[in-house]
Amino acid sequence: MAEYRYDVVVIGAGPAGEGAAMNAAKHGKRVAVIEDKSQVGGNCTHMGTIPSKALRHAVKQIIQFNTNTMFRDIGEPRWFSFPRVLQNAERVIGKQVKIRTQFYARNRVDLYRGRASFIDENRIEVRGGLNGKEVLYGKQVVIATGSRPYLPEDVDFTHRRIYNSDSILKLSHTPRTLIIYGAGVIGCEYASIFVGLGVKVDLINPGERLLSFLDGEISDALSYHLRDNGVLVRHNEQYDSVVGDDHGVVLTMKSGKRIRADAFLWCNGRTGNTDNLGLENIGLEPNARGQLAVDNHYRTKIPHVFAAGDVIGWPSLASAAYDQGRSASSEIVKDDFFRFITDVPTGIYTIPEISSVGRTEAELTEAKVPYEVGQAFFKDLARAQITGDTVGMLKLLFHRETMELLGIHCFGDQASEIVHIGQAIMNQPGELNTIEYFVNTTFNYPTMAEAYRVAALNGLNRIF
Repeated sequence: MAEYRYDVVVIGAGPAGEGAAMNAAKHGKRVAVIEDKSQVGGNCTHMGTIPSKALRHAVKQIIQFNTNTMFRDIGEPRWFSFPRVLQNAERVIGKQVKIRTQFYARNRVDLYRGRASFIDENRIEVRGGLNGKEVLYGKQVVIATGSRPYLPEDVDFTHRRIYNSDSILKLSHTPRTLIIYGAGVIGCEYASIFVGLGVKVDLINPGERLLSFLDGEISDALSYHLRDNGVLVRHNEQYDSVVGDDHGVVLTMKSGKRIRADAFLWCNGRTGNTDNLGLENIGLEPNARGQLAVDNHYRTKIPHVFAAGDVIGWPSLASAAYDQGRSASSEIVKDDFFRFITDVPTGIYTIPEISSVGRTEAELTEAKVPYEVGQAFFKDLARAQITGDTVGMLKLLFHRETMELLGIHCFGDQASEIVHIGQAIMNQPGELNTIEYFVNTTFNYPTMAEAYRVAALNGLNRIF
């Protein structure tokens, strides 16, 4: 059996693996990537971030068409099936795969198809590829195998009406009613998508409120607008059984409640893809969620074996995964760009979307930080009035005495874009990181970015 030697071997071709491989290759390292799927891009491109956001965009356009009075002169409101809307996502996926495949070719990174398994701390066997078994030797190794939905054993996911957040993308019809179990980011996003297609949605939340890590006001706003759009949210409920038959699915909860729907979607937790990697052969043991522990340089307890992305847990975002992979590679090549990723903005693509960075009001209150609040409501902005996307707000949290910007929380159209303006100012050194920047800077008018000036003035007017 042939053995091929590399400076860096990366396991996984998702965002973290791509970030690690590209950075190492650009520093002259001989790099190999092992991917067990037929195409590069990882779960982000094929099952998670890209398809769900493309779906959301298409549904948002449908909602705008069906609710904007200007279009009623053209025709009656239209109904679109889930499979038809999914076609738009598939086109985006194809474009992303093409671009990412070109990255590997242009940077002369060798791509191996198959399942990776450690033989020892440097040698990795690739099985199931076109060339049968192959062995790669890596001086340094980066594990970037991502994650998959956590699937409890007492739920029959082989039933044709029971789905998880991966298999839902194979849905070939549009159910009239849907139960979504798990009201985390993925559950809330799919609740927005399906209710936008006219599906009656029950969103079951095992916790006390939606997305409890968010600022309380933003969480409340999401809860209100989901309900306003027709989602029935049930808090503090845990499932007892999920039973599918030829006509639908019955969810029985520990509280005694029973709900029936055409289909059931499980969105409660994820598991790191570490099984079948042969980690026992190198002395690495993942936790109960299949995640690997790393230090603040993305090293596992084996100095030349690194891990990045969803496989290490928090924050399990594609944006962070790419940066984590690149930083792990920076540690390997010893360039000047290493950083441990902590400053991660939250982007939640519900309808309307949510984004935030920095601390929440609850965190600042607990820390006894004297802060003040500046708000701008989108309904008052000319640009939002023009586009019709008037739902939402921008909230700035800042120190009452130093004016330092402490937190940015945005709810509404383009929130994930708007937040980066404030993030850039928040990361400036010393006195440059103050809310006063927004009142001393001229913003284009009309724009959504103008919300920063409005919110800053609102906050400064509260200072006495």
